Amino acid sequence: MINRPLVLTYLYLLIYILLSSGVILYNKWVLSPKYFNFPLPITLTMIHMGFSGVVAFLLIRVFKVVTPVKMTFEIYATCVIPISAFFASSLWFGNTAYLYISVAFIQMLKALMPVATYTMAVVCGTDKSRCDVFLNMMLVSVGVVISSYGEIHFNVVGTLYQVTGIFAEALRLVLTQVLLQKKGLTLNPITSLYYIAPCSFLFLFVPWYFLEKPVMEVSQIKFNFWIFFTNALCALALNFSIFLVIGRTGAVTIRVAGVLKDWILIALSTVIFPESAITTLNITGYAIALCGVVMYNYLKIKEARSPQPSLESTSERSAQDWKLEKKSSDIRVPDSINLHEQNNGNSSTSEYDEEAPLISTSRLSHIGRTQLSGHAS
Repeated sequence: MINRPLVLTYLYLLIYILLSSGVILYNKWVLSPKYFNFPLPITLTMIHMGFSGVVAFLLIRVFKVVTPVKMTFEIYATCVIPISAFFASSLWFGNTAYLYISVAFIQMLKALMPVATYTMAVVCGTDKSRCDVFLNMMLVSVGVVISSYGEIHFNVVGTLYQVTGIFAEALRLVLTQVLLQKKGLTLNPITSLYYIAPCSFLFLFVPWYFLEKPVMEVSQIKFNFWIFFTNALCALALNFSIFLVIGRTGAVTIRVAGVLKDWILIALSTVIFPESAITTLNITGYAIALCGVVMYNYLKIKEARSPQPSLESTSERSAQDWKLEKKSSDIRVPDSINLHEQNNGNSSTSEYDEEAPLISTSRLSHIGRTQLSGHAS
């Protein structure tokens, strides 16, 4: 008999892999001067953000699909705005890299994501410096350096754009953990788009006005409505597909799917874009980097599975003891106490996906998110 839940799980994984690879290849095709020739990455990213914001507004305010969270001005100013700023920066730099380097090399550089995230987490105090993790990060870095050395069409500008985007994304992920989650604010995919996409659009408007608006005024840029509509629609669909995958699988399955997707994407990019030739040294370096990623995954999974008393359970026990003490003194106690504590064991597992950074989940580690690597816009 067919196991329907299992079939659905693999179907969602397949949809995620297809959409993830498709969005990245689609973006490359649109931006590349050799193909559609729309060399305006900020404009493309703004189209995605604008489209996502409008769809989220319709779903929340018009069709009432979901209820918006209680967003105060203080939370928006101190949490959403800085997170949106780094989100916009990561997409801007990441998409600009498509103009200079190949999709395959970009995917190899993205192996640095765990290094960037771990470094930012240690600097911000959300993670501790450990010797075993440091050695894994060194292995990843060495692998990326070897892969870069073997790149035929190595471009310094494109590499710098991509690495800068990676570190901007890493800082955004850490800020998400420090700011949003510490305040107990949980955003689903639609509410994330509703609050963050418009703010990111406004941040992107500033560099667009000075860098790309003058180019659009003097150049005859092709604008095909259906190309940009389907491109933005695919990016939006990717957000929801990741949410479906997260809801039906565990972190290990997501990581395996991410590794599979990366290798498929590297292979496909060399077929679709013939100039994206890869060398033996490329593959060797990337394989070394992935070994470091896998070893780090193992450490994080092992750490997550080890029994650790959570702050929530400790707080609940304290609250129960407090109630008993008060009752014994004939003092009235409220029927319920709202305890919303952040579990220390999840301090490094509540992340956003780099590809669809608006989706949050408490089931992904630093590398779980990076295995869903790419750019949604």
